Amino acid sequence: MATAAEEPPGLQGHTGNSTGTRKNASPEGPTTSMTQAMKKTIGHRGIDPTGETTYKKTTSSALKGAIQLGITHTVGSLSQKPERDVLLQDFEVVESIFFPNEGSNLTPAHHYGDFRFKTYAPIAFRYFREMFGIRPDDYMYSLCSEPLIELSNSGASGSLFYVSNDDEYIIKTVQHKEAEFLQKLLPGYFMNLNQNKRTLLPKFYGLYCVQAGGKNIRIAVMNNLLPSAVRMHLKYDLKGSTYKRRASAKEREKAVPTYKDLDFMQDMPDGLLLEGDKYSAVCKTLQRDCLLLQSFKIMDYSLLVGIHNVDQACREQVSEEAVAGAMDQRRPQAQKSLYNTAIEAIQADAGNMRSLDTEDKTGGIPARNSKGERLLVYIGIIDILQAYRLVKKLEHSWKAFVHDGDTVSVHRPGFYAERFHRFMCNTVFKKITCMYTVSVEKYEYIILVSLHLLPSRPDLLPKTLPHSNTVDNAAETADSSALGNPGIPLSSYSQDTGRSVGVDNMLKRQHMNECLQELN
Repeated sequence: MATAAEEPPGLQGHTGNSTGTRKNASPEGPTTSMTQAMKKTIGHRGIDPTGETTYKKTTSSALKGAIQLGITHTVGSLSQKPERDVLLQDFEVVESIFFPNEGSNLTPAHHYGDFRFKTYAPIAFRYFREMFGIRPDDYMYSLCSEPLIELSNSGASGSLFYVSNDDEYIIKTVQHKEAEFLQKLLPGYFMNLNQNKRTLLPKFYGLYCVQAGGKNIRIAVMNNLLPSAVRMHLKYDLKGSTYKRRASAKEREKAVPTYKDLDFMQDMPDGLLLEGDKYSAVCKTLQRDCLLLQSFKIMDYSLLVGIHNVDQACREQVSEEAVAGAMDQRRPQAQKSLYNTAIEAIQADAGNMRSLDTEDKTGGIPARNSKGERLLVYIGIIDILQAYRLVKKLEHSWKAFVHDGDTVSVHRPGFYAERFHRFMCNTVFKKITCMYTVSVEKYEYIILVSLHLLPSRPDLLPKTLPHSNTVDNAAETADSSALGNPGIPLSSYSQDTGRSVGVDNMLKRQHMNECLQELN
């Protein structure tokens, strides 16, 4: 185990002030007042007088260069070590290498200033990467062959986010407590990955530390959940909590805001409609992941949901082929990591996944909205490095005293996991019980029936549908036949015009009666 010697003085950036990492900042002149500087600082993240982002007073460009130099060295040296099984002591190893500005017999010369680079549990993380089919040369090529891209639309955490040029990996700065907690999680994380590679949990591929200017900057390399080449029409950060869970006015000004729970319930009251096998796979994966997080006493995590509306993209003259082509241009011909996309994370049978062309190219989960429009949904659990320690217990106690304790986001891990899973599988994702395509003349109509809004008493369901001229009238008749119970949600959607229209009465009755017979 190697340890750090004296703190290197290099990698010094200008003292700074910051807007959000993911919000493009305008350059500030040297006469910027201290008050303005304090307002623009978020955590350790800042903006120097030239307008460049800083983290712990180290400029972003210097940090990116140090990360790439360090990863290149550690992956190269690791490849010289023989393959072997992971041992318990491997999780506690920290390797350290000093990068002087003028270079050494082990490191190249560079212009970033002196720094020390630490690699945590290198053997263990090498095994993790191999489990996901990531070869050492592909990992190094993705992260180090081209400059890292700084994301300009992060949240209020104060972290810096970078994405690799091929869109495969996210690099995030993490706090000392988070890095420490991740180190403690590694043995259990290792055991879980061995048992189940299909997971929506973050996939950690490396944990490092850049030590410069008397500061430690810890970074984690993870899978990228939202591919940059696919336009996200909607994005949500969901916890299953309703207390203050609405996007701020400032957030809504962004090009693609990250909305929250109350926004989702208002914007999509019918949820995201999934076919039966996809719905079951999502809920099963979430249940398994929540159980693991509960066992680690982890809470306050979120489900990040990105929604690409295929039909809206077509109306915007952005075809699926153009999207796929853009992705192909961004990605080099290197082996992609396994189980990295949303559809791979929930699918038990890869054969089923490969049968759909859209899933092959983008990795999104096919879904529909209440209008019947085709969606691709990208999901993953984020922010899992929050343990239910004393500070969280005190935070929940205070919020529960002032507000309804069951609605706040900070909660006991067991209660949090149960509420999180219930919200995702009852409110966010809903099962399409029947879906029929009816062709009338040159139009194609899609009829959706979702089980979640059927009456609580199936015996009250109408056995046949009376004559009516539109699907909406059929739904109203079903409502009245159900004696006040919620009726069957129906959507008739024209892929050509995108508007609700009537369907031939005979075809409509025939398909709807077939569907009702299946439900009964």
